[in-house]
Amino acid sequence: MKKRSRFTLRELLLACCLLAAFALLTCMFYPGRLEKKAFQDFSKTLYEQEMTADPISLHYSLAHPEAFNLQSRGIPMPVYVPGSELNRAASAEAVLKDLRSLKTKHLPEEDRFACACLERSLNLTLQMAHFPYYSDPLIPSGGMQSQLPILLSEYAFRTREDVDEYLRILGQSGEFLSSLLTYEKERAASGVLPALSALRDAEKECDEIVTLEALRSGTHFLQTSFQQRLSVLAERESLSKETQTAYVIKNDEILKTVIYPAYQNLKQGLLALEPQAKEERDGLFSLPGGKSYYASLLASETGSAKTPEEVRALLEKTLVREWEAISNLSKAYPECTAVLRSGRHSELGFSDASVILEDLKQRMQKDFPALCFKDSADGNVGTGASLPDALVKTVSGELSPYCAPAFYLTSPLDDVSDNVIYVNPKSAPDGLELYVTLAHEGYPGHLYQNAFAATHFLSMEESRLRQLLGCGGYLEGWATYAESLAYNYAADVLTQQGRREDAVCAILEKHNRSLQLCLYSLLDVKIHYDGATLEELNAFLAPFGIRDEATMRSIRDYVCDHPCNYLKYYLGYLEILELKEEAKKLWGEAYQDLRFHSFLLENGPADFENLRKIIQ
Repeated sequence: MKKRSRFTLRELLLACCLLAAFALLTCMFYPGRLEKKAFQDFSKTLYEQEMTADPISLHYSLAHPEAFNLQSRGIPMPVYVPGSELNRAASAEAVLKDLRSLKTKHLPEEDRFACACLERSLNLTLQMAHFPYYSDPLIPSGGMQSQLPILLSEYAFRTREDVDEYLRILGQSGEFLSSLLTYEKERAASGVLPALSALRDAEKECDEIVTLEALRSGTHFLQTSFQQRLSVLAERESLSKETQTAYVIKNDEILKTVIYPAYQNLKQGLLALEPQAKEERDGLFSLPGGKSYYASLLASETGSAKTPEEVRALLEKTLVREWEAISNLSKAYPECTAVLRSGRHSELGFSDASVILEDLKQRMQKDFPALCFKDSADGNVGTGASLPDALVKTVSGELSPYCAPAFYLTSPLDDVSDNVIYVNPKSAPDGLELYVTLAHEGYPGHLYQNAFAATHFLSMEESRLRQLLGCGGYLEGWATYAESLAYNYAADVLTQQGRREDAVCAILEKHNRSLQLCLYSLLDVKIHYDGATLEELNAFLAPFGIRDEATMRSIRDYVCDHPCNYLKYYLGYLEILELKEEAKKLWGEAYQDLRFHSFLLENGPADFENLRKIIQ
């Protein structure tokens, strides 16, 4: 019989010493290994928490969550729990504490960059969390009452299981909307409530977005869009007529018994808050600590490190520059005034949206990097993947009064082929306006930036943390920058057609659009930070031809309801222009637009403070 070997105490101690020595040598020669592991664990945990917090966002973010080891079914709709707004600061502090416990000295540069961006974001979240109830999820023209139906109507049916998941989410949406009313009641109790006119605008939306008449006739867009998506899936997966009919009946039932009552309940709840509402819309300036909150919100929404005072000074300087550019062009080409009034210059000769998108793709190619991809055969990273197409749709009649002139629904990270751009028939852009709008939403704007980010993250196997980072000023600033370039493209189109005069008009329109965004951005600072009165705003806008009181009040109401929204677009755009000038100075003769655009795309989405650090 073979004897079992035994280790002596001396041998055990020797083995422990050898292991300790090996661990010490590992730390000495591979100092980043433990740091990288800690960073990866932190990123993975945070990624899973954030991505699975909301089933609709997850579905839009990833076509195949299971490939990322994420739960893909049965995630409940987020419901606001009474009093949880007061705990927001503690949640931000906890994540910030975990982030700061990481040692980042030996991490790769891209991981340190991600940590820096996240830390800035968490710090701002923490600052704003000390002002509970200052944000409003039910703002007119952009609140969840109008956003939720859009997201539901475009919820992709990739498999039959997606249909089941959609119906489950639809059934829980009533509770989600009811919880938002709970939040509004808490806001009212804390003394923070929208103006009476804002409440009534939100009530009107609840009344008109989901109507019993449309549901009974089967013409509501949540019915027709469901049937269209189901029909496409049925053809792909050979669903029987009986199965399709059962799904349609179930969808109609939930819309009538859950969604419609939820919207009516929301309307009645807002109606009950009217006696507590103030008469006039006001900026954040009127709230306790409103100026401090606005400064943090400005930094968070735009990604800029500039103070409100610095932003005001930059906008005033830009306003003068744009006004001078318009005056000089008008003097040099006086005939453009008549052309602009006639609208003749806006006709570019394109038959439809798809032709415009193709033209934009061609014109942007030399100055923008190709998409990245990973070869499935050898795993190597390459470039040159074709730019994905987009389906241009019209916003439904029920939603058109409450939607932006156009918007792009972000495609999933792992499937950039599914792209939808919505155009609002209420705005009905055409000619030059449609061309520029599709550049903003499509190429080289949101669609292209999203496709590049998605393919770059996947091909380079970027940290999951990078995929969580977002910055409104970067995203909307990029799209506004694309819009500005599109005016130049349009001028090229008109020049090629021998319409030199119309080409100058397109450039004039470019400066006019910039002036308009600059004006509205200045209004944002004046209303929310300076506390400007309606009379002061009238005096400010009168020299620019805006004298109609109804127009002025409409602009002011929108800015009051959406603090920092215009700045997200325009200040983000100005920050990109500043970065571009810095790149030209730093890179000298090596500067190219292609190189600058590549730098921005490869490092975004990110705040401009951290982008400025790495460009230097």
